[in-house]
Amino acid sequence: MQKTHILWADDEIDFLKPHILLLEQKNYKVVTVNNGNDAVEAFKNEPFDLVFLDENMPGLTGLETLAILKSINPTIPTVLVTKNEEEHLMEDAIGSKIDDYLIKPVNPKQILLTIKKFTENRRLVSEKTSMAYQQDFRNLGMILNDDLDYAKWVEAYKKLIYWELSLEKLEDAGMHEILTMQKSDANQLFSKFIEKNYLNWIKNPDQSPVLSHQLFKTKVFPKLEADKPTFFILIDNLRYDQWKIINDVVTDYFRLEEEDNYYSILPTATQYARNAIFSGLTPLEMEKRFPEMWQNDDDEGGKNLHEDKFLTDQIKRIYRRDIKHSYTKILTLEQGKDVVENINNYMQYDLNVLVYNFVDMLSHARTDMAMIRELANDDAAYRSLTLSWFEHSPLLEAIKWLSSKNVRLILTTDHGTIRVKKPSKIVGDRNTNSNLRYKQGKNLNFAEKDVFMIKNPHDAQLPKLHVSSAFVFAKEDLYFVYPNNYNQFVNYFNGTFQHGGISLEEMIIPYATYIPK
Repeated sequence: MQKTHILWADDEIDFLKPHILLLEQKNYKVVTVNNGNDAVEAFKNEPFDLVFLDENMPGLTGLETLAILKSINPTIPTVLVTKNEEEHLMEDAIGSKIDDYLIKPVNPKQILLTIKKFTENRRLVSEKTSMAYQQDFRNLGMILNDDLDYAKWVEAYKKLIYWELSLEKLEDAGMHEILTMQKSDANQLFSKFIEKNYLNWIKNPDQSPVLSHQLFKTKVFPKLEADKPTFFILIDNLRYDQWKIINDVVTDYFRLEEEDNYYSILPTATQYARNAIFSGLTPLEMEKRFPEMWQNDDDEGGKNLHEDKFLTDQIKRIYRRDIKHSYTKILTLEQGKDVVENINNYMQYDLNVLVYNFVDMLSHARTDMAMIRELANDDAAYRSLTLSWFEHSPLLEAIKWLSSKNVRLILTTDHGTIRVKKPSKIVGDRNTNSNLRYKQGKNLNFAEKDVFMIKNPHDAQLPKLHVSSAFVFAKEDLYFVYPNNYNQFVNYFNGTFQHGGISLEEMIIPYATYIPK
């Protein structure tokens, strides 16, 4: 194994001989200099893994030397060693992108700990994380095989995502493979749980988790306050793991007031789940109440064109108070910029609903565009793309602006998405819908083990296209494929992100409320 190469600059370097000898005994290679100019020359001529810089040296000071070293190679960790504890010096050091600082006199343990922190941190964290997951693997397996209720399923899913995000940073293919298998087992058990309980939830709301059509009544309306505008931001198609990573950015500006979850209705598709959110109605109730606005799968035209009208109706019907509200759908970058430019106007409303379609477009783009398929070739890359979009989006600009106002922020979505890996053959007539994760039609022919079938859609508060129409939902990471052009279809869609069916990723929905810091 190659020695860790350290540069140490200090005008009293002779007094640090015991420290240097100890480090050399520990198999570190240490180059010593007694001024800033020599430190710069050494840094130019040799590769180093870490630099210790005395702050008070003749000629170039530690901070001046730091600035030069960072201009040569900003990736090498640099530690300032100083007798001076004044606050302004620490602020200058941080502003100069120092990686750490130590107060003199330093002891050998401090030095060793600092070196390990910067040169062995990745290995130590990797070993500790892998060991912790191995210890938790058995516990999690036992939990998943218990008779979980809907709340316990949320806890189990969050635990899986915690480990997925923790292991993501590690270069341990074995641990990733074990977690992938455990997530697959979890989705298999979750699908059985939904199959067993879903229709009862629809029939007996008092025994169900909060579902899409109950969201405003149970979670949003109770939070509305006079003189405190609420911004309800729905990012379409946002999974819990994607919310977790953008939450780290949001909490730079807002305090997380409450992290919560709800369950998406079936199908976990925009025209059903999102319309249900804004109408406060099940799809069957929407069809009856708004026959001219509700669109079934086989109807032509957009399926989410009337959310603003659904919301207005729900406010009058359920909230029953006179509130000013706005509804804005953002489909393009320009529309996002318009929101930022006019955001002060939103402050006059008690409730502002903003729907962002980016993540949904990203998932479809991953199917349609070869370049996106390369960029989002797994869940980790998909999360990374989502974070990159969010950090450079007008939405974050709007959130920053709102952070200085007396507002409440709500961040959620309508359904998640899953990376599909296993094709399942299905046969239906030509009027059968095209979604890869659910099918609605008559005389459907499929592999029973792969699906949750609802023979009578009205039992699930879903409209019927025909008297004999049924719904089938793909479970786990399956997707429906017609026997015609089977191989071509599989080559095109395998590994893409889809929604509409039954999985932890699609059904357990993040819901977070924030207040300014």
